[in-house]
Amino acid sequence: MEVPVKVEKQLEKACIGAEGCVSHFTNECMACKLISMGILPGTTIKLLRRAPFGGGCYVKADNLLLALRKAEACSIVLR
Repeated sequence: MEVPVKVEKQLEKACIGAEGCVSHFTNECMACKLISMGILPGTTIKLLRRAPFGGGCYVKADNLLLALRKAEACSIVLR
């Protein structure tokens, strides 16, 4: 019997339209900010679009629509 492998990816590296569940954060300072914005471990996030030239991204987290800076998106790990 095979055990399913958990694939984890940073939100910043996800493709547009990708959806996943927040596994954890890589930066404690950003984690405090993201948690206060309503992005908690277990929250479902969908990447809607990106800003041009490597800027931030626009996401839907449960029923919230949020714009995140690149540093904030890099600290979110999805599974």
